[in-house]
Amino acid sequence: MLQTLYDYFWWERLWLPVNLTWADLEDRDGRVYAKASDLYITLPLALLFLIVRYFFEIYVATPLAALLNVKEKTRLRASPNPTLENFYCTSGKHPKQAEVELLSRQSGLSSRQVERWFRRRRNQDRPSLLKKFREASWRFTFYLIAFIAGMAVIVDVSEGRRKELEKPWFYDMKEVWKGYPIQSTIPSQYWYYMIELSFYWSLLFSIASDVKRKDFKEQVIHHVATIILISFSWFANYIRAGTLIMALHDSSDYLLESAKMFNYAGWKNTCNNIFIVFAIVFIITRLVILPFWILHCTVVYPLQLYPAFFGYYFFNSMMGVLQVLHIFWAYLILRMAHKFVTGKLVEDERSDREETESSEGEEAITGGGMKSHHLANGHPILNNNHRKND
Repeated sequence: MLQTLYDYFWWERLWLPVNLTWADLEDRDGRVYAKASDLYITLPLALLFLIVRYFFEIYVATPLAALLNVKEKTRLRASPNPTLENFYCTSGKHPKQAEVELLSRQSGLSSRQVERWFRRRRNQDRPSLLKKFREASWRFTFYLIAFIAGMAVIVDVSEGRRKELEKPWFYDMKEVWKGYPIQSTIPSQYWYYMIELSFYWSLLFSIASDVKRKDFKEQVIHHVATIILISFSWFANYIRAGTLIMALHDSSDYLLESAKMFNYAGWKNTCNNIFIVFAIVFIITRLVILPFWILHCTVVYPLQLYPAFFGYYFFNSMMGVLQVLHIFWAYLILRMAHKFVTGKLVEDERSDREETESSEGEEAITGGGMKSHHLANGHPILNNNHRKND
């Protein structure tokens, strides 16, 4: 049964155009073609990424945080209370008024003291500023290197014995499909794919421990769709289109992460200026170039060569999922930009703000009452105050 499922999954009619088989993509005459088995290496590489990230955050990001004066704030801790802790862990972090009154009777505390305990307990679970800075530093470093590497793969690379100053599909989208799918690969394309895919696997593996934001589900969808797209485009030999798509995405991501870093360091003007650049690049690449050039290339041009097949629909469906996410994040960007320009920016709607106790006559500790602002991968968050949490 497993063999039957395996054979059906790799049936040529699913992944390749009509009249072509996997035998057509076997290595010959010194030309190497992409294979699904090449992707096995990405899982151990993903684990290697996690190890490298661990040491990077300790020996690079942490000293950099100190250099940029990223300061942790003191948080009031919730006093030990087994009754409240049990409710917090099993029933929820935001008890309703009736539940507060019940917990008050069970714990011997006043309703106000119960509410204060839950605020402090929720604040304890929020990630520290240093954790956020480390995460942003790691992603900034990768995305910047990946963007530079991606452009190097597309521009001024050698293929076999032939040297071209530019790959023709960099400026002529029809060249993406010239000779498809009998298009050999080169080492730079191989490593670009393996490293990008490994990195997104590592993001998926670490998502449970990374900083969680209100668009957590969208982030999971984004990572899964990206992994599927990269994997499919490799073994179905959509490599020319794939390199363009990956480089296009990396072109704005490093700007986003650098804005987050300056945000956490409290560099207001630098953060805001980078955000503006990021917003412009994001809108141009994700809402103009991607749908009107890249998507047009993957939807229209293949039909001029072959009848539509399952792989064609599958790839473009995944691209559609990413495009919907881009529109969602672009909406957040534009709304944030509008508030920024009009001076009405108070907080990011997706942010998980630090809660204060000032309403009960207690002062927030070291800016504890400030709103929080996030800048998440692929989409924006802006801080318009000097020292805000996140």
